[in-house]
Amino acid sequence: MKPNLNIVPFVSVDNMMRLVLQIGPEQVMRDIAGYIEADFRRWENFDKTPRVASHSDVGVIELMPTSDGEMYGFKYVNGHPSNTKAGLQTVTAFGLLAEVETGYPVLLTEMTILTALRTAAMSALAAKVLAPKGATTMAMIGNGAQSEFQALAFKAISGITHVRLYDIDPEATAKCARNLAGSGLILTSCTSSEQAMEGAEIVTTCTADKQYATILTDNMVGSGIHINAVGGDCPGKTELHRDILLRSQIFVEYPPQTRIEGEIQQLAPDHPVTEFWQVITGQVPGRTDARQITLFDSVGFAIEDFSALRYVHDQLKTHPYSEPLDMIADPDDPRDLYGMLLRAKAKG
Repeated sequence: MKPNLNIVPFVSVDNMMRLVLQIGPEQVMRDIAGYIEADFRRWENFDKTPRVASHSDVGVIELMPTSDGEMYGFKYVNGHPSNTKAGLQTVTAFGLLAEVETGYPVLLTEMTILTALRTAAMSALAAKVLAPKGATTMAMIGNGAQSEFQALAFKAISGITHVRLYDIDPEATAKCARNLAGSGLILTSCTSSEQAMEGAEIVTTCTADKQYATILTDNMVGSGIHINAVGGDCPGKTELHRDILLRSQIFVEYPPQTRIEGEIQQLAPDHPVTEFWQVITGQVPGRTDARQITLFDSVGFAIEDFSALRYVHDQLKTHPYSEPLDMIADPDDPRDLYGMLLRAKAKG
């Protein structure tokens, strides 16, 4: 019997929440980190291109495609920092996974929640590899929608026990502390970024303003710290003072994209950086000195979204959190699409 390929599993926001809560957010992020690591180990199998971005004065809309030769995936995502003033999300996203052999989709899913999970999983995976051994304290500067995911991922994946919170909006810090209550993390709410940095071995910066900014100044960063720079993710938007970059060993996902969007857009186009996949595969070292400053200049790359899509697709085999979506036209004769329209009219 011909398979019903026009029916695609669709994971709505409601079903994504059910899936995450059923498995547990920390376990989901551990799992996604494992999928990302596995895909980074086969990095050379993937199509790679910087995301296709459409910028405006108010934000950016992007497509992030890739394929490993067997499956194809893409994510649609926006970034509009002023949306929150209208009660809207800064970031929204959805994604699709398809078979290369037929081109038919096998999964359509929300990715607003999934992107938050995979971003945090990627951050914590990088810290697990690059941060000082035995690090237990992280400063979380920027306490918006991503902050709780980051804190829980670092707890689950890289062993953080203490999180020092700071945001220019005290209500954001209060929100983050409230949401993380009972998580097992020891939380300290701070009144300045300098205070948040006290005693921190890892710092994550994750702010939303679409501009060049200096969230960390050079004098705030001592030796031996690992910096996880998340917020600088488009042209004209950075968080770190340039002098910090010049003192750091910089690790990136995909240089052609990061040089346009990341912190290193502040540096010369040939400034040396290390590709993180090469650290994962053992081709190059990660942290080599306890006093070294390591910086993961994270902008998000399509392979990470592909890993997250792969993960959700696999979970649906045992967790029935999807609904059928009649998405693909399926005429009896594939050469007679118009005839299908006529027959539908006759039934009409």
